[in-house]
Amino acid sequence: MKNFLTIILIAFTISLSAQKYVEHKVEAGETIESIAKKYLVTPFDIYALNPDAKRKFQPNTVLIIPNSKIKNEPIEEESRELIGYKKHKVKRKETLYGLSKQYSVTEEEIKKANRFLYSENLKKGDRIQIPKYRTVISKQTLSNTVKKYRVQPKEGKWRIAYKFGITVAELEGLNPQMNEVIQPGDELNVPNVEVDDEKPIEATYSYYEVLPKEGFYRLKVKLGLTQEQLEELNPELKETGLKAGMVLKVPSGTNVAGSLGNVETTNLKGSLKNFETKKLALMMPYQLDKIDVDATEETKDRIKNNKRLSIVLDFHVGVMMALDSAKQLGISTDLKVLDTRNKISATGKLLDDNDFSDYDAVIGPMDGTSFDRVAKTLRRYNVPVIAAMNKPKDVYSNVFQTVPEDKLLRKTMIDFVKADSLKTKVVIISDQSHRTSSEALKSEFTNSHLIFSRMNRKQKEKDGFFIYPQDIENIFPAGKTIVFLETNNNSLASSVISMLNAKIDKRTEIVLMTLNKNKAFEGKNIDNNNLSNLKFHYPSVNKDFDEYKSNSFVRAYRKEYGVSPSKYVARGFDLTLDLLMRLASEDDLYGASSDMIETEYIENKFRYKKSLFGGYVNEAVYIVKYDNLRIVKAN
Repeated sequence: MKNFLTIILIAFTISLSAQKYVEHKVEAGETIESIAKKYLVTPFDIYALNPDAKRKFQPNTVLIIPNSKIKNEPIEEESRELIGYKKHKVKRKETLYGLSKQYSVTEEEIKKANRFLYSENLKKGDRIQIPKYRTVISKQTLSNTVKKYRVQPKEGKWRIAYKFGITVAELEGLNPQMNEVIQPGDELNVPNVEVDDEKPIEATYSYYEVLPKEGFYRLKVKLGLTQEQLEELNPELKETGLKAGMVLKVPSGTNVAGSLGNVETTNLKGSLKNFETKKLALMMPYQLDKIDVDATEETKDRIKNNKRLSIVLDFHVGVMMALDSAKQLGISTDLKVLDTRNKISATGKLLDDNDFSDYDAVIGPMDGTSFDRVAKTLRRYNVPVIAAMNKPKDVYSNVFQTVPEDKLLRKTMIDFVKADSLKTKVVIISDQSHRTSSEALKSEFTNSHLIFSRMNRKQKEKDGFFIYPQDIENIFPAGKTIVFLETNNNSLASSVISMLNAKIDKRTEIVLMTLNKNKAFEGKNIDNNNLSNLKFHYPSVNKDFDEYKSNSFVRAYRKEYGVSPSKYVARGFDLTLDLLMRLASEDDLYGASSDMIETEYIENKFRYKKSLFGGYVNEAVYIVKYDNLRIVKAN
């Protein structure tokens, strides 16, 4: 037996030598990470050969270290050396941001040279030092774990991450100045692996980015692939396991976007564990510079006549009520309210004058340009920026878009109808401007009847926005018929609604629906009694709170203001309370935003899905309907 073990040991030693493995005796103070860095391997490489090290890691432990795939040839590396300072007297309107651009230094470098700027704002007349640097080029060997890579056409972050076997987050960490959308010709830092070890992108496969806290079970539910299937396509998984941000190769045709299936509502009250004070900023266009607090009546009129300001103030009231509700749950908040004045210049100054690096989240701004500026700036600190009532142009990795996409509203409505187990007849009535989308809707319901509005009698090339009564004769058999009405025209909507209402009898049930509920379905020409008779259904970002149910939020608002809260008050409350409860249930907002968590409050619900290599978009949508002159959630 002893000889047998000796033979095994000799064979293993020969194997180590042949594969260029080495042994390392752990010294006091060393960590797996420091050892991995020393030998230019990853911690996962070490754990793969030393599984016991996960539970037993101490001095004198002998580890087997694999041969590094990283080339250790000297490369040139640039660094900056401080060579002196330039005196500068601050002029009116000058900011740290402007000075950093003028002198090609960072704001942090200016602060380090002028320590008082950590506690005071820059002001006119200040005499400060601007650091001057020179570029030093040196050759690095031991720390040579990266090389320069030029982005090729059609390559995005995920392709490069996959090619070099790292996560998207790791690629971003190697390139802190990298743009959200990289362009061909951009030069990036990447792991300095041998060319043969770079993984090719194969057109016959799809690719998927692993989200935080996703395990093999969750991926089986989402992608329909078992752990064994994923490991066969991605052999490195057997060594490293799943890591958030890693890019996996999956069979072509796999639904990498995931399913919009039902998720049970999560009550986060039972998951609260992080009770550190939450640091939030609320950036809204209060435009306080235009309000004269001494002119009370004038101010009241301005608020009454300025719809944007009215919305902002309603939202603000909802935010403050949410802070009170969160406090009752043990969640304290340090809230900073900032006025963007609805100007990009004012927003830029707020960014220059405030340090947001340790904030848990920033809500706002409302206007797109200012929001984009804030999201881009705070991305370097990984601070979540919440788009409360707007859809941002670019959903950066730190952006949370709370308003669902229109295409999701449309899909949810279509899926709702398809889920009806009864064989229901479908009719589509559309104006000319909705011809393309209505033809696409017909393709979803192949046996549906499609009717377009008539052209103008005098101007034949223009839409007349009407149909004849005979256009809908003999198309409503006994039983249930669903009618989609797709228009932005109030005249067409009111006439069709009246015609359909007249068709209802004891044998015929007509249910009116639309993919896009807009102002065409509102106003004095629309009879809400007819909409109730037709059980009008539509997809919506929010639902109306139930007047008939006891609701402490509604009661508190009515007691304070004497009226029912608007949808903007409810949105401010719902969004802020959800944000605080998510932050209190995990270490940060990213960890608390799995697409398996769906929360619901007064009028809004939230289920965030991380877009592929971007930020988070709310995918929680309501289907609502008219019922006895009330708008209620449809089941």
